[in-house]
Parts: sequence; structure tokens; C-alpha cells
Amino acid sequence: MRKTSIIIVSYNNLEYTKECLESIYKYTKKGTYEILVVDNASDDNTRGWLKKQANLKLILNDQNLGFPKACNQAIKLADKDNDILLLNNDTIVTTNWLKNLKICLNSDSKIGAVGPVCNKYENDQGSDIKYDDFKTMQQEAVKNNISDPTKWEEKVFLIGFCLLIKNEVIKKIKELDEEYSPGYIEDNDLSLRIIELGYKLVLCHDVFIHHYLGTEFRKDLEKFYKILNKNRNYFIQRWQFNTFSFDEVKTASLKIITNPKKVLELNCGIGPGILKLKYMYKDIIIHGIESNKAKRKIASNFSKIYSSLEEIETKDYDYILIGNLLEVVNNPNTFLEQLKPYLSDNGYIIGEISNVASIENIYDLLNDKWYYKHLDKRYYTINDINKLLGANGYKLDYTFSWYKNTNDIEKKLITELRKIVPNSYDTVYYSFKFSRK
Repeated sequence: MRKTSIIIVSYNNLEYTKECLESIYKYTKKGTYEILVVDNASDDNTRGWLKKQANLKLILNDQNLGFPKACNQAIKLADKDNDILLLNNDTIVTTNWLKNLKICLNSDSKIGAVGPVCNKYENDQGSDIKYDDFKTMQQEAVKNNISDPTKWEEKVFLIGFCLLIKNEVIKKIKELDEEYSPGYIEDNDLSLRIIELGYKLVLCHDVFIHHYLGTEFRKDLEKFYKILNKNRNYFIQRWQFNTFSFDEVKTASLKIITNPKKVLELNCGIGPGILKLKYMYKDIIIHGIESNKAKRKIASNFSKIYSSLEEIETKDYDYILIGNLLEVVNNPNTFLEQLKPYLSDNGYIIGEISNVASIENIYDLLNDKWYYKHLDKRYYTINDINKLLGANGYKLDYTFSWYKNTNDIEKKLITELRKIVPNSYDTVYYSFKFSRK
């Protein structure tokens, strides 16, 4: 098995770097890796401490070059036969972390990069593991970090806090895009570049590590958002869609789907929902519709993707996921009629709507804040949906209410409103399942 070059970029936060390196030494098999640290001109005691460490390759920059450039420096210095692992200095690794990542990476020639789950939920890479101290965390990680292929989930994007990239892939990629300097969004870009080459990205739920998410970037929020917006704009120029596309999963719909065999997802975007369903249901057949050409190109790496309903070759889906389309289509009645030929006799359509009768909306109305606020969508109550479906030959089979945590003012208002008309005012939106009569 190839060795691994572990690349860490540091800028101040010496204690984070110490904890990170100590955890690597303790929980990683000796002789299987090398460590390269690039320090971006720290002005605390980091540089002096790093100079005393004999078991790592060290690059000391005279200025802060940012994350992508620093990583590229280390990639060039790394052993050319090694896989590359990008690891944030504010992480703490655990038992079998690298071993399990490598098992997954080498299990399939088409897997190009892998990553672990952690205590943060960004990009749905979080874990339910709970702990109050690192001793407990390591104990829980021992139970979690048992290699298990059923816990490998293909993704459109893996966050770069811990990203293991196959040697042959890094040779083709060569480097991170330095236009994203000093940092952020470069891992979104890197993920798509790997997918474009025909490789898969896999999230290993059988590997847990701790991530502080306490970088220097986030300490100055004004500077942070300026960098973030600059990089988001560059990403759009590069890929012709924005970074929010990675989060476009119909989560509310997935909560009420049961035993799907053949699914059609409308507005599937770049495919995160398709991959989530494939992970949840191993034998599923799933197709998508996406009108945006750039998004469709990415999603086509994971499934058969059409540009419109009219292109679809088969018409027997047991589930059609429409998301919030009833809120935004030009004619809901025509849209509902168009879906009928594609639904199997016993099939269901799952949709999502915001609740116009939510306390948030009512509070805005009472405070004269509604005007021109929601021109981009149509609003319904669940009773409106029931009538709309009935008028178009469907029946509402199931609804699920998604609630918000109300504050004291909203709770008081809800209590008074229910004295007049009982309603689910604390419901923010609904997911609902319906079928043909």
C-alpha cells in the first residue's frame, strides 16, 4: 500500500497544531506516512516550536500565502509516490483514521478521494457521536472506526479539512487553484475537478475525527466574508453555477420516502440528492431532470439526467420528487397533469411547500413587512394543497410538518391566534405525499 504525505498548513494557533501532530503520532501506524508542515508566517511561537520538530518536512513562508498556495508548496515537496492528505491543523485524529481512509480509497480504481465525518455538520459530513472531552471522543471513535463498506457514501463534494487524494489523481490535478487564495471554496473546486476526471468522491462514515473549525480566517468576519464572496464569484465564473448547489438536497422529501425502487427527481441540480438516495437505498434506480446545462453535466456523472420531462424514455416511477415546484411553476394545474404519465399505478409524488400561515409570515404581515417580499414564489396552506390536488385527480396521502423554535413573542401570538382559528402556526413548511385517485 502506498504511503501518505500528510500536509498541514499552520498560521498561529500553536496549541491546535501541537494537538493535531500529537494525535497523528499516537493514532497512525509508523512508517506509513510523512508529515509536511507549511507555516504561513505565524507571529506567535509556532515557527520556533516547529523548527525543533525533527520528524517532519518544514516550509517556513515569510508571508501568509494562504491555504491553496501553501498546499501546493507541500505537494511539490512530497514524495512523488505517495497519496496526498490535506489536513487542517485544527483537527484531532483517532484510532484507525488513516487506515480506514486508505482501505476505502484503494477499494475501487474509480475512487479518487475520500474524507471522514466529524463533529461539524457542514456538507452533511457530521456524525451523531457525542462527547464532552477528548478521552470520551477517542473511546467513541474506537467503536465507530471499524472499516465497513456499507458506510461509504459517494458525494459531490468533500470538505478539505481532511481530504485524502489518490496519487494518480493528484498527478493529474497537479495543484489546487491558487485563484481561491487565501482560502475557501478551493475544496469545492477541487472536488469537481476530480469528478470531471471520472473519479468518485467518498465520505467514510467509518472514520471520525474532531474538527475545531477555529481558523484565523473566521476571527475577522468582515475580512472572512469579503474573501468568501470573492471566491464564490470566481467559482461561478469557473463552473457556471454557485456553491449553494452543493446543498440542494430535498431533505424534507427524503424524510417521508419509503422503500423506493425507481425514482425521478425534478430539479436535481448537480446531483447531491441523487447520491444521498443511492446511499440510503443501495438498489435504487434514480433519474433526474435538470434544465441547467452546467449542473446537468456534473449530475450526469452519477445517473441518467434529462433536460425536460419530454425527454424521458420510461414512465413507471414509483416516486417523483418535485421539491417546491408547485410554488414556482407558471401553472400548477398544467404541471400536475404533465406528471401523471410518468407515475406508476401505485406510485407517489412528494413535494414541499412553505406554510403561508406560519407565525413568521403572520408576524411580518402584522408589522407591515410583507410587501414585495415573496414575489418569486406562490404561497399555500396545506388545505390549499389538498384542494389543488383534488381538483387535478390526485389525493393527499400524507403530510409532515416541519416546526421552528418559536420565541416568547411568537408563542404568545400563537396562543391568541388559536383562540380564534386553530392552526399549525409554528409549522414553517410541509413535506407531503400524494397519488392518483
